[in-house]
Amino acid sequence: MSTSKVQIALVLPDLLGTYGDFGNAVVLEKRMTWRGIPAEIVSVKFGEPVPNSCDIYVVGGGEDTAQTLAVRHLREHPGMQHAAARGAVILGVCAGIQIFGESFTRADQVTHPGLGLIDSTSHAGGSRAIGEVIATPADGLFEGLLTGFENHQGRTVLGPSARPLAHVKVGTGNDGSVEGAVQGRILCTYLHGPVLPRNPQIADLLIEWATGAKPAPLDLPDVTRLRAERAKAAGVPV
Repeated sequence: MSTSKVQIALVLPDLLGTYGDFGNAVVLEKRMTWRGIPAEIVSVKFGEPVPNSCDIYVVGGGEDTAQTLAVRHLREHPGMQHAAARGAVILGVCAGIQIFGESFTRADQVTHPGLGLIDSTSHAGGSRAIGEVIATPADGLFEGLLTGFENHQGRTVLGPSARPLAHVKVGTGNDGSVEGAVQGRILCTYLHGPVLPRNPQIADLLIEWATGAKPAPLDLPDVTRLRAERAKAAGVPV
């Protein structure tokens, strides 16, 4: 880890914070603090350099214009990409999965180069995917169903170096079949909610990657109730 504290970079929340995805950084910080692991959130706003020294980077969702501005900023300030090269943990949500790939094509049919962090391409689909998603973990990556709320028009195709995060039971995800992407210590998803409050098992997976140790269990009945409620609303009991 970079310092005595686990540093969580909340990247461009003023551009990529449309859906409350800053909550993912808060959940990571709280779940470590509750376990006695010192952690802090480092907010990096538009126009500010991105540090390359953080342990975890969190990128949220945003609209087309915000995505284009974010890619431009991250190319000019490549601290996150440098951190990825040394094995830092990165979470990309919605816009994140698109800009982390090799390229993304917006609804105006203009293709923009991505950051090349994951082996994927994204393009605008014919219809917008809106609603609850339920998916099962791929390759035993985590336990329990993945749940979340999607609101996007993007469709993402994974290349051979990336693997899906989960297989879709309800909803669309990347393409109606698989949801998200994992490559090294980079984890991406289309799901909001935010995704980590709704899926603490994924938060703990990211913490394990960052600290090198499996986190001690936490008993949070409210989270269990929320997961059961949202899964039932989607027609798939947990």
